[in-house]
Amino acid sequence: MSAKPLNFVPPADFHARARAALDDPKLRKSFRGAMDFLQTKRSVQFPDPDELERLRDIGEAVRQHALARLPELLVQLENQLQANGVQVHWAQTGDEANAIVLKIAQAHRAKTIIKGKSMVSEEMELNHYMAEHGVSCLESDMGEYIVQMAHEKPSHIVMPAIHKTRADIGELFKENIPDTPYTEDVDELIQTGRRALRQAFVDADIGLSGVNFAAADTGTLWLVENEGNGRLSTTVPDVHIAVMGMEKVVAKLEHIVPLASLLTRSATGQAITTYFNLISGPRRGDERDGPREVHLVLLDNGRSQAYADEQLRSTLQCIRCGACMNHCPVYARIGGHAYGTTYPGPIGKIISPHLLGLEETADLATASSLCGACAEVCPVRIPIPQLLIRLRTEANRNPAERVAHPLRGQGAKFSRSEKLVWRFWSGAFGHPGVYRLFRWAATRFRFLTPGQQLGWTQHRLPLKPAPRSLADMLRERDQPE
Repeated sequence: MSAKPLNFVPPADFHARARAALDDPKLRKSFRGAMDFLQTKRSVQFPDPDELERLRDIGEAVRQHALARLPELLVQLENQLQANGVQVHWAQTGDEANAIVLKIAQAHRAKTIIKGKSMVSEEMELNHYMAEHGVSCLESDMGEYIVQMAHEKPSHIVMPAIHKTRADIGELFKENIPDTPYTEDVDELIQTGRRALRQAFVDADIGLSGVNFAAADTGTLWLVENEGNGRLSTTVPDVHIAVMGMEKVVAKLEHIVPLASLLTRSATGQAITTYFNLISGPRRGDERDGPREVHLVLLDNGRSQAYADEQLRSTLQCIRCGACMNHCPVYARIGGHAYGTTYPGPIGKIISPHLLGLEETADLATASSLCGACAEVCPVRIPIPQLLIRLRTEANRNPAERVAHPLRGQGAKFSRSEKLVWRFWSGAFGHPGVYRLFRWAATRFRFLTPGQQLGWTQHRLPLKPAPRSLADMLRERDQPE
């Protein structure tokens, strides 16, 4: 099974996709119900606000401690994994990471890869790259399996098929899985998917997974899942390849425990997930199962750009729980596909500019009300609204301006005419005499106000000065301005 790539959507198309989503009542109803459900489940898991804030403090401290020592910890992780028998590969870009996976597959004459859930592999467009080179990739996470079958991309980083209804999935299984009758019963649908996937684990040449966290001190890869497909993907095939963003490393194995507690409760409202998989190497001589060969691919793909800037570095604290999406009023109304990026919602708005450049993502930073709900629920306290403002600043910065850590695509929305307007505005308000003259002219010549005022009048009445200013009315009453 292969999926058609949903390539990144240019900024001009983001608005069209968002409008289409807003005009889809079925999608809006589905997402509103799902987001309300997830918000409630999360709140139930954190009944004690003091305990939640203490845990958030610990989570933030663990992630910031790791990021402060990131280069050192990555080297330590590599050395420890190699001592454990794991082969470590470094990739600067998604294409380099894909080439590494392909080389491993070709060395084993592999034709099939069974995949556990991995957003990094989505980021790499791994499935499509491997298909072009004769290697088939099959998603085994139920949500990923559904969207792959539908030739779509995940619309949520934790629940990939959250945009699908039971009826959608029932019809999809009926059309694509032989001898499958239509049903909307959730248990029957899950069992149908599991039966279809079971033999694929045995037949696959390679198992591939993501990594939730990696402990540098022990060389341990920590994978979180609910279905058991991740464990099957990493133990049944003889070769296991893990792909990981370089920011997922932490200093010590014990540091992962509070992060895991925050992750599961923030993501799906569970006290704990069904499976925690800890992988420290290939099968030992006296062990009866597990892969005989393990590889880890460490991917940069723009993360070093975020790391280089002290403020933007906090973007890399993310543990991929999706809580910011579940509480975002914009995401809840347009869904994940409107963004056109691997990571949608608030976290996608702040990480995608580093992965893709501001030229492709400048409009995403402005697709926010800056209400702050994302920051309020982030388990590791990422200041998302402040980062969005910073990215807006960089997108509107003069591309010729020299800064300490320029972002790729700096000045993507830079406009000289807009800069002149703001310069005039600030000058007028900075000089009392000029301001009074401007105020006098605005009230006397209000009839010249244009009816169309760029984006403002798409959803609002045009701004028009009042016939008399407040200062004029105060003067009539002999009151000072």
